[in-house]
Amino acid sequence: MMYNNKKSIFCVLLSLFAVVGAHAQKTRVKGNIDGLEDTQITVSYRQGDTTKSDTVYTKGGRFTWQAEMPEPQKVYLKFPARYFEFFAEQGAIKIKGKADAINELKVSGSSVQDEADAFARSLKDLTDQQSPLYRQYGKVSPEEQLAIEEKLEAIRAQRRERTQQYIAAHPKSAFSTSLVADRAVMGDYEDIKSMYGLLDASAIQTAAGKQLTERLDVLKRSSIGSTMLDFTLPDTSGEPVRFSDFKGKYVLVDFWASWCGPCRAENPNVLKAYDRYKDKNFTVVGISLDEDGEKWKKAIQEDGMPWAQVSDLKGFRNEVSTYYGIQGIPSTLLVNPEGKIIAKNLRGEMLQKKLAELFN
Repeated sequence: MMYNNKKSIFCVLLSLFAVVGAHAQKTRVKGNIDGLEDTQITVSYRQGDTTKSDTVYTKGGRFTWQAEMPEPQKVYLKFPARYFEFFAEQGAIKIKGKADAINELKVSGSSVQDEADAFARSLKDLTDQQSPLYRQYGKVSPEEQLAIEEKLEAIRAQRRERTQQYIAAHPKSAFSTSLVADRAVMGDYEDIKSMYGLLDASAIQTAAGKQLTERLDVLKRSSIGSTMLDFTLPDTSGEPVRFSDFKGKYVLVDFWASWCGPCRAENPNVLKAYDRYKDKNFTVVGISLDEDGEKWKKAIQEDGMPWAQVSDLKGFRNEVSTYYGIQGIPSTLLVNPEGKIIAKNLRGEMLQKKLAELFN
């Protein structure tokens, strides 16, 4: 009888520990946002190898949300008019602020978010330098525009340097891993590899670290000096176009879409480059990430793009964009006559400058 009682108590304790353990693995978020109308928001986060989205309803500006959170990660709150991102981790987290200043919401209870806020403050001097340059962007002469773009690139280089210094000083931090992942969205392989190399093995073994490792393997395909994929995709008439048909020319491979505002704004600049150098062994191949064929064709006509345009109309599941891990557009690859990638993500006057170096 005594044995049965002890066994029962042991089972109860095991159940209790299991409940406590499961509870400890959760993040519990409470929001209190002044002026927020009763609505619904979407919470996007990573669960295992997939991205999950939960719908949360607000009442009187308040909402609650909880989820399994074995490791810290960046979470996205999508409000009706805009979104807010923050770092969630196990435990209780509070979000406060005003509905008319979503980007200024305050997060407490997340040590990783505290790191992110402190790092942002350390970059304020660079952010303050960027703001007036962005206000002038695209509103000045080509010469002044080039000067603005070169200044912005110099500031970005300083940001990258400070980012690397932070990662080197905090190699085990989940925030450091996120800094590398953010850079890996559209950065160059060589740059990201050097940042990745600063992370501690423990950070690389996390779910976010493993995902970053896979991302790096994909980005290596577009590293400078790599051979461009010899893809075949249909043009607007459904006729197959093979990239090797352009061998012997400099080719700007331009990833874009009809629905992408920045892409459409950049198209006149690409047209300018095409018209200037089309008789000097240069051409453009547009790869659209559209899904609607009619909208794709209409945009080509509206923007007056005479170069080869191809698409499988699979959006971001496009064969070539998937191979190169394109996560944001506009995005470009400049390929030399031997089929080697020699530059990435050239836009604006930086594109014109690079082409002038090649052809003039």
